Amino acid sequence: MSNRLIHAAMHTDVGQIRDHNEDYILRREPANESDIAQNGWLYIVADGVGGADAGEVASQFASQQTLNHYLRNSSQESWGQRLVDSMQAANTDLRRMVAERNDNSRMATTMVAAVIDQHKAYIANVGDSRAYLWRNGTLDQITKDQSLVAKLLEEGAITEAEAENHPRRNVILYSLGSERSPKIDLFERFLEPEDKILLCSDGLTRHVSDDELCQYLASDNIEETSNSLITLANNRGGQDNITIGILHFLGETPLQNSKINGSSQQKTMIGKTAVPAAAAQSSKSLWRLTLLLTVVQTFLIVFLWAMLFA
Repeated sequence: MSNRLIHAAMHTDVGQIRDHNEDYILRREPANESDIAQNGWLYIVADGVGGADAGEVASQFASQQTLNHYLRNSSQESWGQRLVDSMQAANTDLRRMVAERNDNSRMATTMVAAVIDQHKAYIANVGDSRAYLWRNGTLDQITKDQSLVAKLLEEGAITEAEAENHPRRNVILYSLGSERSPKIDLFERFLEPEDKILLCSDGLTRHVSDDELCQYLASDNIEETSNSLITLANNRGGQDNITIGILHFLGETPLQNSKINGSSQQKTMIGKTAVPAAAAQSSKSLWRLTLLLTVVQTFLIVFLWAMLFA
């Protein structure tokens, strides 16, 4: 649709080591103003857990089910909780599908998802895929890695230097499909025009530093930025599938504009009807007072004239 709130570039690449891609990207953008009000913009990056059977099936299935549940629950007031509930429901669906297959296969996936509601972003995350916010030349990591290394680092058991090359850096603590109710983190951010949200799998962040991400995201050409970052990760080894989603926040939506214009128009109409009406009422009252004073004055003149010549 025209005057889009979000311009998104989303790409995935198999990398240099894997023979297939277990990452999955999903984007669902509104078709009209009613759709904007009910669902907003939804973007998902999922990474089938390395070492699991059919990780590519898990990432695609969980993403599609998350979208299905999200659209089904359009009456839910809290969009952030709606997103988390949809991911939890997708987790149940994934576990049920695996159980029905009865072939001893293991399916799990990380997921980072973003919903944009006007000027607010809701980010839900499970696993070690990430979301960043780029604003005015600075980059902040929104999500927290749910990984063994991140936990050890948070507890002070290892240093950042040790974390970079830790032998168990690929071990994640939570994922969709791995347990009945995985821990899903929810974050909220208010957006300003020209902000960019980066969603990515760890195939990117294991090869590209935050400082480098910040430099690349400064470019206005997000399609070129996405492709350049994938090329950079591949040139440095491409040890995993690489998936990137860049969401460029452009500003107000047509719905917002119509609300603002409607409000202004209402104020303008009030100015054109209520104020003149009040002025007319005041003018009418003034005319009555003038008439009354004229009558009183005439009566006094007649009364005094009669008294003088009586």
